[in-house]
Amino acid sequence: MMANLFSIFDPTTSSGLNQIWFSSFIFLVIFPSSLFLFKTPLMKVFIFLNSFLSKELFPILHTSLFLSPLFLSLFLSISMINFMGLLPYLFTSSSHMSITLALALPLWLSFFIYGWMVNPKNMLAHLVPSGTPFVLMSFMVLIETISAIIRPLTLAVRLMANMTAGHLIMTLISSQIPLINMMSLGLVMTQTVLYLLETAVAFIQAYVFTLLLTLYLMESK
Repeated sequence: MMANLFSIFDPTTSSGLNQIWFSSFIFLVIFPSSLFLFKTPLMKVFIFLNSFLSKELFPILHTSLFLSPLFLSLFLSISMINFMGLLPYLFTSSSHMSITLALALPLWLSFFIYGWMVNPKNMLAHLVPSGTPFVLMSFMVLIETISAIIRPLTLAVRLMANMTAGHLIMTLISSQIPLINMMSLGLVMTQTVLYLLETAVAFIQAYVFTLLLTLYLMESK
């Protein structure tokens, strides 16, 4: 029984067993390795996602295609973590800042340091947008600096908030279906539609997270 609405985001059980990593990577356990080696329906889904993301990132990574496996792996990992969190009794690790910030901060920091070491002039140019009046330059530098520094935080909060909001709505609706009646049947239909929407959100948020990191990398080159 839940102590409160946010108990669904508690990553521990009564025995103290931490479920974050278990729920995040359980798909590697429940799916036999043979499903990833041959042209099974599951493998076709991964091939489709791989092809789709490759086409989307090619215009951005055309000068750094050797980094595409990194972003493809990141997209697939976040997608599976988000999707597994929709299954009953599995914890959604992407609804915690400790996970989303751990994904966003190291990658953004490595791109940021790389940009200042390899192309400092380009990084400085990003601090002053083209056409900025001379009087406002110092003010714009301050704003752009703050904007660049908080990028990993906004990435982490965006992913966490979207995954948390959907799960909260699903929990609120499911808590109103204690009896089988005409109203609860309508809630069940609403819950089904919402579940399908959250499945789409799981992949969309992974795509947005990956795309933004790709754009941040290209800004540093």
